Amino acid sequence: MEDVLDLYHQPYDARYPLICFDESSKQLIAEVKTPLPMRPGEIRRYDYEYERQGVCNLFMFFEPLQSWRHVEVTDQRTNIDFAHCMKYLVDVRYPEALSIRVVMDNLNTHKPASLYEAFSPQEARRLLERLAFHYTPKHGSWLNMAEIEFSVLSRQCLDRRISNRDILIKEIAAWEIARNRAEATINWRFTTEDARIKLRKLYPSIDA
Repeated sequence: MEDVLDLYHQPYDARYPLICFDESSKQLIAEVKTPLPMRPGEIRRYDYEYERQGVCNLFMFFEPLQSWRHVEVTDQRTNIDFAHCMKYLVDVRYPEALSIRVVMDNLNTHKPASLYEAFSPQEARRLLERLAFHYTPKHGSWLNMAEIEFSVLSRQCLDRRISNRDILIKEIAAWEIARNRAEATINWRFTTEDARIKLRKLYPSIDA
């Protein structure tokens, strides 16, 4: 907990970018009947019936000190998918960085071993030499600012039926561009003591 909070209080340094990383999912839902359009005094109306069209995985990258975020839409969230997200950070987003500090939870795919599963040992080692993983504590994933970005994404973009992957990608991309252009930030106010208090309230058995 203190490790993550200490990172959030450090000043921006392009040589050591700080990235919050998280993942979520979106259920794809198609309409059975065409929704009724809006009319004066009436909102658009949907039929209660729908068809499930599968689930997409969403990877969120968020750099709080630069007000930048990116969402990658994938079919699943395997070790391989995670490894390619880390490769994107190293080779595409931050090719000049000395070390990329990544805040994330302890999900079973969020491990250095995932890169060795996806790439040759030499390539995995090259990537890991440029990555520094910082894990949120158990029961403390709310310390990851990427969760806040997912909450905003859900409210502003995903709180409706979306029928297929292509539409989902386009809608998220439009949200991402608009939010980045607006340089939207998170007003992070948690101190170490605040976090301890919250952990104790949520989980009285935890010695925070």
